Amino acid sequence: MKSTVEQLSPTRVRINVEVPFDELKPDFDRAYRKLAKQVRIPGFRPGKAPARVLESRIGRGAVLDEVVQEAIPAKYLEAVNSGEVRTLGRPEFEVTNIADGDSLAFSAEVDIRPEITVPAFGELSVSVEDQEVEESDVDTQLDELRARFGTLTGVKREAAEGDFVVVDLSATVDGEEVEEAKTAGLSYEIGSGQLVEGIDDALIGASEGETKTFTTTLVAGEHSGREAEVSVVLNSVKERQLPELDDEFAQLASEFDTLDELKGDLRTRLGRVKKMQQGVEARDKVLEALLATTEVPLPEAVVQGEVDARKHDAVHSFDHDEARFAEWLTEQGQTQEEFDTEVRTAAEQAVKTQLVLDSIADAEEISVTDAELTERIIYQAQRFGISPDEYVKRAQQSGQLGAIFADVRRGKALAAVVRQATVTDATGNTLDLDELFGESKSDASTEESAEQ
Repeated sequence: MKSTVEQLSPTRVRINVEVPFDELKPDFDRAYRKLAKQVRIPGFRPGKAPARVLESRIGRGAVLDEVVQEAIPAKYLEAVNSGEVRTLGRPEFEVTNIADGDSLAFSAEVDIRPEITVPAFGELSVSVEDQEVEESDVDTQLDELRARFGTLTGVKREAAEGDFVVVDLSATVDGEEVEEAKTAGLSYEIGSGQLVEGIDDALIGASEGETKTFTTTLVAGEHSGREAEVSVVLNSVKERQLPELDDEFAQLASEFDTLDELKGDLRTRLGRVKKMQQGVEARDKVLEALLATTEVPLPEAVVQGEVDARKHDAVHSFDHDEARFAEWLTEQGQTQEEFDTEVRTAAEQAVKTQLVLDSIADAEEISVTDAELTERIIYQAQRFGISPDEYVKRAQQSGQLGAIFADVRRGKALAAVVRQATVTDATGNTLDLDELFGESKSDASTEESAEQ
């Protein structure tokens, strides 16, 4: 087999392949077996007719068509694997010549990963916000802790924000009752934002036994995206009584004996959270700086595939009803053209990010261990509330295992970039990246080798 690669653009090539017929013998054998099972020939059992008899019955052309359909994808992969071409997406095949008994020639146009020159990582410099723990942060944590140990007491007054109420709900769309929106005896904390938009304003100031109505846009179910009229009946009101903030509370709510010890522990925990927030901000800003200083020609077919996927996801929540989705866009004050532009911009940024990080991962020879892949799978399974085994099964069925692997590898590539960049806080102090992200495995290995 001979193959050549013709560069059409920085992101697309044409692979020309010529295959001698003697290399196609296994493909002819498979084609004869397959066609023999489909054609009934008097005097022969299904699948047992000789090749020459089969050809005389169905014609040589039918056999060649079957061979070509089977051989081209396999020979294409063979040509790609034997060269330096890093393909993206699906190829477009064209048979350019069939000389029966001599050779098969075809071409495949396909997008490729472009050559990318990234800046020196040490030249990247970003600044992140200061993350000092304020007393107000500690007070907020204490208030949340007190709320967990509070008690609810019934009151005879108008409902206010922060009260716990029991309500009955019903809704109609165009005068017809929405069955899935009907519920009774539902407990709700006013101001928590865990129910439909508009319910807090309706309940604040309402009295026990009173019915309030308001309009809102449904976000789930058959009528998702439609405007509904909601009725809410206030059955009861309770307010939360918080415990006194003293040493006794510290002993009740924690392993500490005094309130000062509890505050100190909360301050330490908040400090770790603030460091994590700095780390996330540093990672995002380094990526932004990396992309801003890197020229990347984008494969149009790959970008279009990302655009199509994002549009599919957007309309999916509306049961793929384009009219309802258009109504929702109008309600959000956005035109279809603005939405399309927004989606394309996001798609181009996503493809550029993937291409840059994949290029870095290759250059840095970054690999992914089984433990790292398992860690990501467990994390994702917890997010979706399913077992890791079920998550893997679903990923296999949807062909997403490769994407999970690629995401982990890109994350490691970005981490390698961040560790070499200069990160300062708002006051100009250079941050210790090991403190933000933990000691890198390569550094740890170097230290262990030095000790030995």
